Amino acid sequence: MNIAAKPPLTIRLCGPRGFCAGVDRAIQIVVLALKSYGAPVYVRHEIVHNRYVVEGLEAKGAVFVEELDEIPAEHRAQPVVFSAHGVPKSVPEDAVSRNLFYLDATCPLVSKVHKQAMRHNRLGRHVVLIGHAGHPEVIGTMGQLPEGSVSLIETIEDADAYIPVDADNLGYVTQTTLSVDDTAGVIARLQERFPNLTAPAADSICYATTNRQEVVKQAAPGCDLFIIVGAPNSSNSKRLVEVALRAGAKKSILVQRAAELDWDEIGAISTLGLSAGASAPEVIVNEIIEAFRARFDARVELAETVQETENFLVNRELRSIELTAADMAFVNG
Repeated sequence: MNIAAKPPLTIRLCGPRGFCAGVDRAIQIVVLALKSYGAPVYVRHEIVHNRYVVEGLEAKGAVFVEELDEIPAEHRAQPVVFSAHGVPKSVPEDAVSRNLFYLDATCPLVSKVHKQAMRHNRLGRHVVLIGHAGHPEVIGTMGQLPEGSVSLIETIEDADAYIPVDADNLGYVTQTTLSVDDTAGVIARLQERFPNLTAPAADSICYATTNRQEVVKQAAPGCDLFIIVGAPNSSNSKRLVEVALRAGAKKSILVQRAAELDWDEIGAISTLGLSAGASAPEVIVNEIIEAFRARFDARVELAETVQETENFLVNRELRSIELTAADMAFVNG
């Protein structure tokens, strides 16, 4: 098909999109650990919620395990990395008991939520955690405090049904990757029911989640289709799909790779919105764009709200190791 025969398409490419500083740091930690200590480097759970990233790190020598007892005795001198989502206190305690050397890749903004929850607890407040049951970040946050110290609220309906032991001594925190609008509704209902509910010292939803949702809201009106690059187990990516639909996109889908695109279902479109969750690498965004360019006379326009400059330092043990563009080319291109 020649260029003239291709139907025109405007791609509204969102900025910011893709990797946040916490995800970038976590991947760097695994890459630098491999450079410093050699393979294998063990990683407990997915370092971030993205299969492409996990497979890329496996190709470099990372070994992903669900629990620490899967690490062979002969490799206990090798580092084990904890994921960006954070872990319960019991996990590093287990690592110490097994004489394992661990590197904690918990996002600093998740660690901040842990500290907020611990502060509420220290001041005698029962902690209300707004988040999604079973998500690794929720498991990690709840695992910072004694059992029974935290109540999980997922929806406005949960907020309506919640009956605390002491309604005057409650403090809330939230998962960092929630929908800003949905979470505001849950908080408002809790505050309505419990006027003495204490907020955290700073907003728990992270800057990257907020920024990606805001630009999708701006870009969505008039889009025939909005594609979010991300994994089905990525909370922040799934929220972006919902945000795009609410903001006016006719249709919104979550895609991990270009090969998943159903061209018959996509059909004739003239405006495409495109963004990526905080765990999705830029190489896949480029892959999606090229797939559309093969079928459309595509023009890319940037829909940008802010520029992110945040940078989180890696663990002290790794700061002397050089990180090159080539080291990260598997995700950054």
